[in-house]
Amino acid sequence: MWRATATRKCSDGLTRRDLLKVGGIGVGGLSLAGYLRLAEAGQLRPGGQARSGILIYLNGGPTHLDTFDLKPDAPSEVRGEFNPIDTNVPGVRICEHLPKLAACADKYTILRGVSHALAAHEFGRAYLTTGNAPLASLRFPGYGSVISKELPGEPDLPAYVAVPRTPEVSGYLGVQYTALSTGAAPRPNQPFSVRGISLRQDVTTEVVNRRQSLLGQLDGSFGEYARQDDLLSGLDRFSAKALEIITSPRSRRAFDISQEPSEVAARFGEHAFGQSCLLATRLIESGVRFVTVDYGGWDTHRDNFGILKTTKLPELDSGLAGLFTTLAERGLLEETAVMVCGEFGRTPKINANAGRDHWPRAMFVLLAGGGIAGGRVLGASSEKGETPAEGDGYSPDDVAASFYHAFGIDHTHEYHEATGRPIMIVRHGEVIRELFA
Repeated sequence: MWRATATRKCSDGLTRRDLLKVGGIGVGGLSLAGYLRLAEAGQLRPGGQARSGILIYLNGGPTHLDTFDLKPDAPSEVRGEFNPIDTNVPGVRICEHLPKLAACADKYTILRGVSHALAAHEFGRAYLTTGNAPLASLRFPGYGSVISKELPGEPDLPAYVAVPRTPEVSGYLGVQYTALSTGAAPRPNQPFSVRGISLRQDVTTEVVNRRQSLLGQLDGSFGEYARQDDLLSGLDRFSAKALEIITSPRSRRAFDISQEPSEVAARFGEHAFGQSCLLATRLIESGVRFVTVDYGGWDTHRDNFGILKTTKLPELDSGLAGLFTTLAERGLLEETAVMVCGEFGRTPKINANAGRDHWPRAMFVLLAGGGIAGGRVLGASSEKGETPAEGDGYSPDDVAASFYHAFGIDHTHEYHEATGRPIMIVRHGEVIRELFA
């Protein structure tokens, strides 16, 4: 099993990998001297500003070379059909089919040279949604489960929502930290019905309360047994939470994207992904602690450029730009940490089907909010996008440690699974300090 390499601390508390990474930040980033100057002056942003979070998961593995890490000087079989364009941050360039994201590049930071060795979807997905390389003997909890455990939300709102579902699992934390999955994506200008939250017109909250009272009387004789069983206990907590959510007008309003002003809704785009990003924004504003938006279709073994140009990149562009811009306008971005990733990148060499195949050795991750400074590129991949340009690059473990740091969560904190075995939230990896500079 691949593991993140060990690092060695320098006398000032920085690691050798910190020095390599800061030294290789490149255009639009910090120099090593600049980073150390900020550290000495106490101008590095502290972690722990995030009160809520969003994971945009690009299921299938998006190509880094045709999105946020283009190689215009590489041979044609590597660079592909797309050209880079300038962003609103001098020196930072991204794909020409992402003009709206180019116009708000000051809101997010691009990590390049993120690297691991798991080229299968299932394993890469488990790694990128937990920050832990998968083990056969243990299922690690995803970001939403950990954050909803560490930062409990409002009683009448779901703490963790997946739109329409999530590749994350609650793992050893148990079913009580599983996401509420909407099961579908919202549509433009229409009330969004979520099974288990939205009530039929003939069902009132009074009816729900009467039914719940009757069920409570019937379930009384089984109460002690349920308390002794972890699964049933978790389900019982679900039932209590569900009642509060169903009878809460605030919860139902949170899911109703038709209440958004038309000019705001329009910026997200009239497609499922864009409206899912709008819903995520609305849920965060309402007090939901964590939202995952699962956006698939990135497994482009065939017709990579046609698929990206006609659907995937325009939808990603409007949906993500709408999310970053609206969170910022509403004063929510500083307290909402956002991560955008897939399970791996794609091959530098274009295949015979005009596609790109699985490539975990180099990929991108976008991070924003929660004290993470925007408008920069950290790290780099090699000239052909094959590997990190320096050393080991960033591991998914480093990314996870940094994401948790934005919430003030110590990634080395230990939980105990059912047998009492202690397990760190993230077993390897270190916080990428320059994210908070």
